[in-house]
Amino acid sequence: MKTPKRLEPLVEDGLIDEVIRPLMSGKEAAVYVVRCGNQLRCAKVYKEANKRGFRQAAEYQEGRKVRNSRDARAMAKGSKYGRREQEESWQNAEVAALYRLDGAGVRVPKPHDFLDGVLLMEMVAGADGDAAPRLNDVELTAEQAREYHAFMIRQVVLMLCAGLVHGDLSEFNVLLGPDGPVVIDLPQAVDAAGNNHALRMLERDVANMNAYFGQFAPELRECKHAKEMWALYEAGKLTPSSVLTGEFDEPEEAADLDAVLREIEATLADEARRKAALEAADAPAVREEPTPPWLRG
Repeated sequence: MKTPKRLEPLVEDGLIDEVIRPLMSGKEAAVYVVRCGNQLRCAKVYKEANKRGFRQAAEYQEGRKVRNSRDARAMAKGSKYGRREQEESWQNAEVAALYRLDGAGVRVPKPHDFLDGVLLMEMVAGADGDAAPRLNDVELTAEQAREYHAFMIRQVVLMLCAGLVHGDLSEFNVLLGPDGPVVIDLPQAVDAAGNNHALRMLERDVANMNAYFGQFAPELRECKHAKEMWALYEAGKLTPSSVLTGEFDEPEEAADLDAVLREIEATLADEARRKAALEAADAPAVREEPTPPWLRG
């Protein structure tokens, strides 16, 4: 096929020998199957910001390091330079996350190079040697669902141990290779310690996994791994070998807070009723006038 313009620099530099075919086009990038020597790899070409479906929400950017204060000010102002730097930061986030997670033992596509907004990485192949399917495209038995669910929860633990939360984990962002699931699409990964939304995102990631695998093994929908692993993480006790139960008892303070909120609501309701009663008592009585004689009988 004709080499896409964005891939031409990689061909000229000898990083890619041939562009085989388009693989997919998603909300943030187009992916191509390419040949590098005798290996097939993927080239992920990031779309320009105004052509992406996935917006760089501020909650994902929180806690990310910026090179210097000038860049931070430019990003905050939204200047042309700032937008360019923000775009570069967004793309670099996935590259950094892939290298970090690959080093931590998380099953992600192995990154090879990054040039001019193009990420060159491992092509995850399926059993037939072609690109691996997404989880969303696969029918599972209950036994497979339990096995893959346990594997994915372990990957989430490994990510959290490496200080990251995926932030957009679902059956659409997991491939199923011959050796099991592979986590993909990480530009929105957030710093677990530096982002105030990290716990909510972790809970959503795990809930998505529970809901998907729960289609095949319904008991998985009730698992509470997110809060369990986060409690261990906050206490500095989460490790790659931590054994999770999928159960979690809310701390006493949380239960007490709920009781306090109920008391406040009840008090406000009582106050509203008393106020209404007082207003009714203070209202002038309506005197009933006698019926004039000419209107009687």
